[in-house]
Amino acid sequence: MRQVIKSICSYCGTGCGIRLESDGERIISLQGDEQHPTNRGKLCSKGRELHHTVRTHDRLLRPQLRTSLDASFAPVDWDTALEYGAQKFADIIREHGPDAVAFYVSGQLLTEDYYVFNKLMKGFIGSNNIDTNSRLCMSSAVVGYKRAFGADGPPACYDDIELADSFFIIGANPAYAHPIVFRRMEAAREANPDLKVVVADPRRTDTCSIADLHLPLKPGTDIPLLQAMLNVMIWEGLIDADYIARHTTGFENIRAQVEAMTPRKAAGICGLEATDIVKAALWFAENKTLSFWTMGMNQSTSGADKNNALLNLHLATGQIGKPGCGPFSLTGQPNAMGGREVGGLANMLAAHRDYTNPAHRQEVADYWGVASVPDKPGLTATRLFEALETGAVKAVWIACTNPIVSMPDAKRAEAALKKAELVMVSDAYHPTDTTQCGHILFPAAGWAEKEGTVTNSERRISHVQQALPAAGMSRPDWKIAADFALRLGEKLGQDWSHAFGYEHAESVFNEHRGLTAGTDIDITGLSYALLDQHGPQQWPFPTGSDTGKPRRLYANGQFETADGRACFLDVSYRPVAEPTDAAYPLSLTTGRIRDQWHTMTKTGAVPSLMQHMPVPRLQIHPTDAAARNIGEDDLVRVTSRRGEAVVAVQISRDMREGLVFLPMHWGEMTARAGRANNLTQSVVDPVSGEPEFKHSAVQVECFKPAWRGMMLMAGARLELGRKMIEGYTYGVVSCAGSDHPVTAVELACTKPVRAEQYKHLDQLLEQGRSIETLTYTDRKHGISRKAWLEDGRLMAVRWVGGNIHEAQWLRKLMLEGRDVGELRPYLLAPGGPVNKEDTKGHIICACQNVGELELKAAIRDGADTVDAIKACTMAGTGCGSCVPEIKRLLA
Repeated sequence: MRQVIKSICSYCGTGCGIRLESDGERIISLQGDEQHPTNRGKLCSKGRELHHTVRTHDRLLRPQLRTSLDASFAPVDWDTALEYGAQKFADIIREHGPDAVAFYVSGQLLTEDYYVFNKLMKGFIGSNNIDTNSRLCMSSAVVGYKRAFGADGPPACYDDIELADSFFIIGANPAYAHPIVFRRMEAAREANPDLKVVVADPRRTDTCSIADLHLPLKPGTDIPLLQAMLNVMIWEGLIDADYIARHTTGFENIRAQVEAMTPRKAAGICGLEATDIVKAALWFAENKTLSFWTMGMNQSTSGADKNNALLNLHLATGQIGKPGCGPFSLTGQPNAMGGREVGGLANMLAAHRDYTNPAHRQEVADYWGVASVPDKPGLTATRLFEALETGAVKAVWIACTNPIVSMPDAKRAEAALKKAELVMVSDAYHPTDTTQCGHILFPAAGWAEKEGTVTNSERRISHVQQALPAAGMSRPDWKIAADFALRLGEKLGQDWSHAFGYEHAESVFNEHRGLTAGTDIDITGLSYALLDQHGPQQWPFPTGSDTGKPRRLYANGQFETADGRACFLDVSYRPVAEPTDAAYPLSLTTGRIRDQWHTMTKTGAVPSLMQHMPVPRLQIHPTDAAARNIGEDDLVRVTSRRGEAVVAVQISRDMREGLVFLPMHWGEMTARAGRANNLTQSVVDPVSGEPEFKHSAVQVECFKPAWRGMMLMAGARLELGRKMIEGYTYGVVSCAGSDHPVTAVELACTKPVRAEQYKHLDQLLEQGRSIETLTYTDRKHGISRKAWLEDGRLMAVRWVGGNIHEAQWLRKLMLEGRDVGELRPYLLAPGGPVNKEDTKGHIICACQNVGELELKAAIRDGADTVDAIKACTMAGTGCGSCVPEIKRLLA
């Protein structure tokens, strides 16, 4: 029987509502929920394709177990897997103490999942060794909010976007990372042409498509910029002295340092024009300003101080808790906020309580029915992996995250994980780079297969309804954690059934809800039934609250500090931790691309999402490329003090000179030597513990392989592609397309191809089929090519030597699903047919499969506005994420 289910997108922290139609076994249709206040029916390219990630060939469907990393996994039942893991955990705890075990969880978990993991570790195992991948993205924002306001809570609402007179976007690219938020920004700008937009970012990103002013500051120089802006506000008399006097403390403490940071001085540090700094300051102070930031501010050794420098601007101008203004950190994951609410970080306690406060610890202990909870901080993410390296932590449970790709200094992190006595991994997918380091794999129910709640960037809690039964033997994460807890208690001679005998997700939610009573995140007025009836609600929502209206924090000027006043924080500029030098003269920054998310476990398997950028490419300024004799699409070796990567190049004037950018999504499974975090450093902010992903000193040089090759296969064959890249210096596998997806494998090596390598590649390409083959060989020039055809269609290609870009026209043939017809004689020939000219080009619009060359042709034919482009090509009529790129072409 068909039913309509309401859910939430499981990617970024925007929290877009989704309506699913299900027949109970599969999702029939997916569309944005027009009644959800966040997205109002809109979805980005990733959200539109979310249903294609549910029942995939790489789903982990039953528990897997092996006793050593040298052995193969064997499928087992749940009892066997849980018993083995619980016994190992118990043995380690008895011998080495509770701090010898740890959990590393994820902002992708539902709040109910998070709550049970946190309760088990802190309340019953007796350690604070539970941290989350949110440490890598939002912990600096948490520290900033707590130091300024006394609690971790973004004050603003999405509704403020339409009410603002000015946007100040710093260290964020919402056009790519939060596309639906950016759609609302675009719409607000169109509705109000006087609205001012400032973007501060070392790169000219697509977010700059709406900017009146772009500030391309040097990496790590946010604090001088922000202090200089406050300097201007003070000297121009634009601060709100009354607000400062009545609602804040510490302004006089910051004044001396701020007044010393003149616009001219900051311009020299930041690499900006002093007049632009003045302009940004005036627009901020003279208008209702909504500021947005994310990883560019947070992922720094001074990330917490950067946050407070920005919050100082809002406090100085009184722009807190009022319509149309305020500081708004954009959360990177769908439920990082929910994890913060339950205390799912190593230095937090449940329900925004403070682990250093004895009264708070006792409140939680009493609620959970234990004697005490730990009073010393646990291991944050990077410290956890250091403890695995030294052997201080001997067992770790990783849930719903892929740290072997996402951790800084990834090779070191991988080696550390492999030293552990026990690695348990809960995931919906296998293999991933991390599951390959595990001893026990627990199959977790995926998105649409479980029930619970999530909290988005504006503190809005939504009920995620279950649309499908759990695949195979998979279970919800809260259930896995509870079942494990019962067994671990038995092994330790304890009966924990009173604490973990949950019947369903709602019973977990109700327990979490009760623990929030009387806190700044009081949600005692919420229930699943209320959320279903009235829709998502913002916290706080104590008993008796009204539904539906925006809940800005601190509207009355009262904060969560001891004296009720917000705090200015005196911060000092500290340069990046690893300055460039003669050996490593370039600054590397990393980040997201438009159609991929995190480590591509889900999005990387959706062909339509791989069209925009199928391989990792290093963006570099033309001057830096010319100095190294590097051309477009050349392979380069990027080296740092920690490791190296080999990737293709994209030359771009959107980069500052001296700055290079590499996407963070690819791991070694899909991009041999393309993992960005081979290069990054694990040095962290001393307060937040967040690593400095946004700057590493690197060198870039041409990589000259003995040969390059491209393999093409019709259909989605990622598992074969992953086998092909094993053992090569450079190898990238992707599956892109719409109606006729094509799996492409790019290879390069410093040694000549051996006969057995050709044989291995050919066996993978032909897959035992007896079909027609064509070959072309030119030994003198190192060329060896082969094509497989079936019923006139090209099914696979091996293209080694020569210009591999000539093989792109064959990929185009396969993407179109065409009969090769009269092109047969030219398939492998040097140069190909005369009429092979590409008319589509690089895909810009993934929703409608529209390429750059098609858009340029439309512009030449007279389509001179975005609306005209939409009308004649359909580009931009789907999710709209491509509109900034269309604007670039028009410009």
